[in-house]
Amino acid sequence: MAASEADDATWSGAGASPGASAPSVSLPVATAIVIADMIGVGVFTSLGFQVKDIPSGFSILVLWAVGGLVSVCGALSYAELGAMFPRSSGEYNFLTRAFHPAIGFMAGWVSSTVGFAAPVALAAMAFGEYGRAVLPGVPPLVLAVGAVWLVTLVQLGGIRQSSRFQLLSTVLKLGLIIAFLIAGYAIAVPQPVTFLPAPGDIGYITSAPFATGLVFVMYAFSGWNAATYIIGELHAPERTLPRALLVGTVIVLVLYIALNAVFLRAAPMNELAGQLQVASIAGGHIFGEAGGRFVAAMICVGLVPSIAAMMWIGPRVLMTMGEDIPALSVFARRTRSGAPGYAVLFQLTVATLMLFTESFEAVLDVVQFSLLSCSFLAVLGLFKLRIARPDLARPYRAWGYPLTPLIFLTVTGFMMSYLITARPVQAGLGAVAMMSGLFIYWFAHRRSGRSVAAGLSGSD
Repeated sequence: MAASEADDATWSGAGASPGASAPSVSLPVATAIVIADMIGVGVFTSLGFQVKDIPSGFSILVLWAVGGLVSVCGALSYAELGAMFPRSSGEYNFLTRAFHPAIGFMAGWVSSTVGFAAPVALAAMAFGEYGRAVLPGVPPLVLAVGAVWLVTLVQLGGIRQSSRFQLLSTVLKLGLIIAFLIAGYAIAVPQPVTFLPAPGDIGYITSAPFATGLVFVMYAFSGWNAATYIIGELHAPERTLPRALLVGTVIVLVLYIALNAVFLRAAPMNELAGQLQVASIAGGHIFGEAGGRFVAAMICVGLVPSIAAMMWIGPRVLMTMGEDIPALSVFARRTRSGAPGYAVLFQLTVATLMLFTESFEAVLDVVQFSLLSCSFLAVLGLFKLRIARPDLARPYRAWGYPLTPLIFLTVTGFMMSYLITARPVQAGLGAVAMMSGLFIYWFAHRRSGRSVAAGLSGSD
């Protein structure tokens, strides 16, 4: 049951804990968070497995364009939800409002425990591995742990410090990518690849490898919803959030298509096929022997703002849950600078443990199904609210409704079905993780005799 009408005013301003900083995150910073969270290592490693079965430049670019357009559809849907309910925490907030606090708690449970910590650990380990090419004498684990802890210190410094760091590091990241693109077109000897449609391309686009490749392309685009986790810290969220989500996603879409075009133009397709380090291979053709080191440095620099974005937005889920649930209230406490200190340290602890146990890849495989399910439910909630609550104020309405959210639901549903058939154990464990969140909610509700999220809803 969704929250009652009487709670709408409470919801719009809920979550302001004592001492919390006034919303101050600008549109450029919010857009930087979206871009940084999206651009990880996926775009630099996926192409080799795609050209193995789809040896067509045009079809490859169409594949990445489709993934980007689906992400834009998701961003449009989340923009409407976030403008309606301007409170940090993403799916925890949306699912609570659209369905029931128990469903919101389930999403928040997955996100706050491993949903962000596992990607942080994975990005940090990638930082360590690529950093070995730049600093060969330093163990990768030391580099990985150092990156996470350094970024955490920045986050504990408060919103203003985090904003400056996020914006500057993301601008540097974009500058290096653009420099790589320019060099790829200006220096590399072009390969015999065409990006214009050819007669056989329709067969590639309608093939099973294209559909399978789309699953991994969508993983590379994940992060388009990043700004929804800090809505409460955005300046004028009803305007800033839709613009940040849309602009950030479109910028990444353009960069992804351009990067894959450069990879294909710079290196022979048979060298890329089946290879993980496609960026390094292309870099070698562009810059010679120093190419691999340059690409490694570029990816390392680019991973820092990605880690920073996840270390910023992830703790906001636990912070908001702490504002609603008495047993988690310690995580709602903010430092004098406005950072949710205990929530940040909790995510740091989980991510660090994963780095030392090297269990994060298995955890990430498990939580992927859970995270996809939560996104699916959130966009489904958009339809429910349009029908059941037409009276709600909607400062922003999803462009192209109902087609755009339907496109997102269709592709996300396909990805979920793929995981169920291709990785049934991981998908099953992901479902168990979601059910455990529901069980914890039910247990706490039963013990207290009331909703653990009584601050959220007056309808229980």
